[in-house]
Amino acid sequence: MSKKPLLEDLLEHGLFASRWLMAPFYVGLVGALLALMVVFFQEMVHELPHVFEMNADSAILLALGLIDLSLAANLVLIVIFSGYENFVSKLDVGRPEDRPEWMGTVDFSALKLKLIASIVAISGIALLKTFLKLGESDNFGPAEQDRIMWQVIVHLTFVVSGVLLALMDWLTGHQKGH
Repeated sequence: MSKKPLLEDLLEHGLFASRWLMAPFYVGLVGALLALMVVFFQEMVHELPHVFEMNADSAILLALGLIDLSLAANLVLIVIFSGYENFVSKLDVGRPEDRPEWMGTVDFSALKLKLIASIVAISGIALLKTFLKLGESDNFGPAEQDRIMWQVIVHLTFVVSGVLLALMDWLTGHQKGH
């Protein structure tokens, strides 16, 4: 058995250790998760005093806004856990029964699909909120029409991107030798 040169061994160990440079990114994402939580509760505190004055559309808009924040928080959490486990180190914490089923099983391909699915859902909620507000508005000029058109275009772009990513993963998974 031949021994690797020292320089090659040091380089490989250094490259392998460099994965820890990603850890601060995940800690920063925990900060983003906290920010989403603060905004969630701000929305609740701001809107709950008006709950008895709300009509159905206003209540739906409140619920959609909170769902939107929740989906964004779920997305950040998935990126933190799966990114850390895929690129830095395995998480060996907590009791096994407390771990979500998907932890440790979301590979990079599944992470991409979960990300785009969450983005499509968030975009769809934003579009639905726009449509609901449209029903309340008397001011529907060309600027508003352009804004809605661009929201629809962006949403459809996310949907098509998601379908294409899923198709690429499906094709890659069905290649011979995989």
